[in-house]
Amino acid sequence: MNITNKDLNLLLVFHVVYQERNASLAATRMALSQPALSHKLNKLRHEFGDPLFVRAPRGLTPTPRAHELAPLVQRLVEDMQAFYDLCEGRDFLARAERIHLYTTDYIEQTLLPRLLPHIRAQAPELVLITHNTRGLLPREELEKGTCDLAIAGFFANLPDTFHQQRLLSEDFVVLAAHDNPLLADGLNLDAFLACEHLLTTLTGDLNGLVDRALEARGLTRRIAAGLASFIAPTRLVRGSSMLLTCLRSVAEEAVARDAELRLHALPLELPRVEVMQIWHERTDADRLRRWLRQQIQQVATEHASA
Repeated sequence: MNITNKDLNLLLVFHVVYQERNASLAATRMALSQPALSHKLNKLRHEFGDPLFVRAPRGLTPTPRAHELAPLVQRLVEDMQAFYDLCEGRDFLARAERIHLYTTDYIEQTLLPRLLPHIRAQAPELVLITHNTRGLLPREELEKGTCDLAIAGFFANLPDTFHQQRLLSEDFVVLAAHDNPLLADGLNLDAFLACEHLLTTLTGDLNGLVDRALEARGLTRRIAAGLASFIAPTRLVRGSSMLLTCLRSVAEEAVARDAELRLHALPLELPRVEVMQIWHERTDADRLRRWLRQQIQQVATEHASA
């Protein structure tokens, strides 16, 4: 087989269509018209003697031959990308791009104070835009490309086309006013239940981890308010008998800011929260976004060791 007669750009077409499983999304991603993409797909089919992708109710379905070729093509595309990245040097940091991050105010408070100086110093044309996850994995946004990265501690059941990396692991503590009259003898389970509680609810559901742990013991707590923020409830504890069960770093930040607050051990066993950064296969090899993920991982490591 003579490689001089082959159009190597078709391998990229195959790679993108295999990832997207949708002709319109693949055409948009490659900045091609629909007819141009159809023409390239026809050339691919002729070259490999197989339909490769057939129409289905929700886009395109790869044939067995396409599944067989996909890992080989992926390695070739990644090798070519790495080659051009090497030729490009660090010029990718000069790209003027907007990167959309879906996360929470907890992550904004925890990581952005360290992260933004890194970005401004090394990639001054990069603009980071954050969006609230509203308690859900932004699956459609990641798949469509309107979300570049998602960071939170509540994502589960990820599709195969998503990548993930652990950033932080945190336990829960209780934040209270230093003069809370119900905690004069310390915080045990009885005192915990005697107080009213604030909680963070991004979806409006008031049945959180604490409530499920209490329910397993046949117990309940009194909820005073549910707020769509991890940070705002820390401002409401001061001068009250209300408690806030929150992540340790949130409580430590609040105590450092307000001498009237105290941090207590939680009188319940709860699993630690594993904070993950999630991205789609489409951005896995992009040099700028890969660099940003590395910066986020570095900042998270610095935070954990601080």
